[in-house]
Amino acid sequence: MRFNRIRNYFRKKNSTPTSNRKKVGILLFATSIGLLFLFAIRLGYIVFGGHIGENSLKENTEKLYQGSEVVKAKRGTIYDRNGVVIAEDATSYSIYIILDDSYVSGKTKLYAQEKDFDAIGEIFAAELGSKKSEIVKALKAGVKNKAFQIELTTETKNLSLETKQKLEELFKKQNIGGLYFDEHPNRIYPNGVFSSHFIGYTDTEAKDGKESVVGKMGLESAYDDILKGTDGKVVYQQDNFQNPLPGTVAEETPAKDGQDIYTTLDSRLQSYLETLMDTVYKEYNPENMTAMLVKAKTGEVLSLAQRPSFNPETKEGLNDDSTWMNLLVEDHYEPGSTMKLMTTAAAIDEGIFNENETFVSGSTKVADTTINDHDFGEKGTLTMRQALSWSSNVGMVLLEQRMSKVWPQYLQHFGFGQSTYSGLYGENAGSLPTDNVVDQAMSAFGQAVNVTNFQMMRAFTAIANDGKMLQPQYISKIVNTNSNKEKVFQSEVVGNPVTAEAAQKVREYMIDVTQSENYGSAYGVYAVDDYNIAAKTGTAQIYDATTGTYYTGETDYLYSIVEMIPAENPEYILYLTIKRPEHWTQKALGDIANPLMKRAMDLNETDEAVVDEKEEEQIKVADYRELDVDTAAADTARNGLVPVVIGTGDKVAAQSTEQGTKLLPSEKLIFKTNGAEFYMPDVTGWSKADLMKLGKLFDVEVKFEGEGYCVSQSLQPYEAISDTPLTFTLE
Repeated sequence: MRFNRIRNYFRKKNSTPTSNRKKVGILLFATSIGLLFLFAIRLGYIVFGGHIGENSLKENTEKLYQGSEVVKAKRGTIYDRNGVVIAEDATSYSIYIILDDSYVSGKTKLYAQEKDFDAIGEIFAAELGSKKSEIVKALKAGVKNKAFQIELTTETKNLSLETKQKLEELFKKQNIGGLYFDEHPNRIYPNGVFSSHFIGYTDTEAKDGKESVVGKMGLESAYDDILKGTDGKVVYQQDNFQNPLPGTVAEETPAKDGQDIYTTLDSRLQSYLETLMDTVYKEYNPENMTAMLVKAKTGEVLSLAQRPSFNPETKEGLNDDSTWMNLLVEDHYEPGSTMKLMTTAAAIDEGIFNENETFVSGSTKVADTTINDHDFGEKGTLTMRQALSWSSNVGMVLLEQRMSKVWPQYLQHFGFGQSTYSGLYGENAGSLPTDNVVDQAMSAFGQAVNVTNFQMMRAFTAIANDGKMLQPQYISKIVNTNSNKEKVFQSEVVGNPVTAEAAQKVREYMIDVTQSENYGSAYGVYAVDDYNIAAKTGTAQIYDATTGTYYTGETDYLYSIVEMIPAENPEYILYLTIKRPEHWTQKALGDIANPLMKRAMDLNETDEAVVDEKEEEQIKVADYRELDVDTAAADTARNGLVPVVIGTGDKVAAQSTEQGTKLLPSEKLIFKTNGAEFYMPDVTGWSKADLMKLGKLFDVEVKFEGEGYCVSQSLQPYEAISDTPLTFTLE
């Protein structure tokens, strides 16, 4: 009963409007106080903590009022030996046209008006080669689609600064608006087709919204990390509209420009070679052609080229699949009769060559295979000297059979079957002949053995340089423009496969090739006024992998010539090849060789050495252990050191100099591979320090007789290294 009274009392109290308003007011007030309290707590957390969720207020505020921009590093320039630019950085421009009629400044219309579309088309047609109708059509379509801006045809891209400025002037002169340009990093090659596969080319790649130039072939690719440099950064204060505030740079990291590469190329000879090759290529239409001119005493490459080729700036010619391969290092082939130089030199050193000995030419049988001469014995009886000048296969087989046990070693001594570790990507090591007696015999005249252009030139240097074999060298120095220091690349002797006497005799016999009327295979074709030329021609059969046989067409051969001038003491070596021309005559290669060699000799009389006074930069040795041998050796060469690989394994197990040690350019870095077999290198010319490193690397005692540089070694090249002490004679 009492409970009912209480309930009725409150029911009466709650039923009045006044009491309801009070309750609602109290509730709203309490809620407001609670929300205000929570807001204060949250605000305090934000103010004192500086975060909203995972976002930092401080960082976002700095982003709002702090701007930054990348300072692009300049890509290193590639020069010839005399400082002539081959490749350098530039800026290209692409056009876009603004069509939106709201784009004005005061009374000035900053967009392209329809009344000016015809004039714009005419300007682009006259200056860029665009079609006027296509330009006008694109502009009208942009207006119809209410586009703010449009880009036009391909002719309006990759424009030079000169073209940009001329277009701006024409638009201003005719009072036409709407013309604008985007900037793009670019690479220019002022010489056009100029040893294009060796120099390479670049492409522009976009990453994180930024464009950069990246090497794609040749030096541009192999030395990309050296050429590209490191971008810098500038941080500054900006206003509400993200405009930089003057004098408010807060942080600046300067860009480090890429290093400049000075090649050994001579642009005067290279440009001339390109012109000569163009003429011959057009006339004879071969599958391909190669050419390399080298200084005999240093191994420096003065010019090198191939056909077909391409323009690295316009990319014209790269549509053809055959232009992607650098034939000079990537292609391997059977060289043919130019190999007879090495066979003859080896026979002289083995004491089994008598230049007056006679034999009956024509054919000979080795096992079940008949080997023929190119004239099938038309000359009848030949002397061994004539076997070289008339290019008799039978004569070379006779020599090989007399030295069959040591001939495979000579092939190794001349560097065949071994990479030159040039540092250029995709290098092929070629291959030695099999142990089959027929293959061994055929290798004496350049068949059944696969070589590269660089390997052949390396071997030719031994003949031209009195037995000293030189590494083909294509970089003279790398200059660090940031430190003003440089790495100077030196000539490198990589072996002594034959004696000076043998090399000199071979060059004497080579004169007969062009001067012997009856027994010269290229009599009267190759000549340079006032000089004797040592030459050897080659005509190699070409293996067809699809059929497993050699091609049999009338001109299905690799024709070649090697020349050394002057024959008595060569200054230059030239090696030319032409594969499967539509028609053939020795004159084809003579039309390149004769004028090029004459110009080289003329320039040789006027050139003087240039003295450089920059400080030499030391090279920090990387850790190459566990890397592929080819990768490690190529990287070593690119960095200016000389790689020496010992062992049959495919990975580096140990290196002669520890990681982080600094060496001078052209010092040796010896690699021991993970293979079980290790063969002694030819260490003629090595310093005492390098020989000690060799002994330490293989844990072998080293002994010396005399002082200076190595002239003889107790363990001969390509003999197995054991725990027997090594003795070296120094002079």
